[in-house]
Amino acid sequence: MKAALLFDLDGTLIDSDEAHFRAFQRVFAAHGVTLAREDYDARILGADNAAIGRAFLPHLTPAERRATLEAKGASYRDHLGPVEPIVGVGALIDFAEAHGLGCAVVTNAPRANVERALAALGLNERLPLRVVEGDAARPKPDPLPYLTALRRLGADAARSLAFEDSPSGVAAARGAGLAVVGLTTTLDAATLVDAGAAFAVADFADPRIVALIERRAAARTDA
Repeated sequence: MKAALLFDLDGTLIDSDEAHFRAFQRVFAAHGVTLAREDYDARILGADNAAIGRAFLPHLTPAERRATLEAKGASYRDHLGPVEPIVGVGALIDFAEAHGLGCAVVTNAPRANVERALAALGLNERLPLRVVEGDAARPKPDPLPYLTALRRLGADAARSLAFEDSPSGVAAARGAGLAVVGLTTTLDAATLVDAGAAFAVADFADPRIVALIERRAAARTDA
């Protein structure tokens, strides 16, 4: 079984947390909910939409929550201007392709958001395999989305690596048997390492990443 690189999307491939935060503020305000940045960081970052709806919109029916969160996604997409991928990701994908490593995006985000963000980043064709909202029966922090991506790639978790920016994402990847590199787009390195990341970096140009990939990919397993 081959080695693979599995990427979270928001806060990992794209520094989009501010855009998501503002979109949540806009749609929550219509329902009398004020969202502070500290609440976003603590209770929304890395969470799936169903959990967010239960936490912040308990006064709405499940159908109203779904509609509100769909409106949030549309607001995010409508307000997403020109963006750049996190530094070094293109070169890392080049490295993966040159060495026969599988790549996938693994995210709790809805498919429309994923397609919009990857198109804006110029990565749609480079990262065609995606596990998004609804593709796995349970979202992160459950490991199932990562296990699903590994199965689709025919990859071995013991030889593979995930990139995450939230404690829930780190927990999901670790639960799937992956080593994890944290991205400090929103949270500090200590928080991500405490959550289980091997180390944390500002971007994909950090040389420790390739060194870790090479160690993982070379590992002998029983698979």
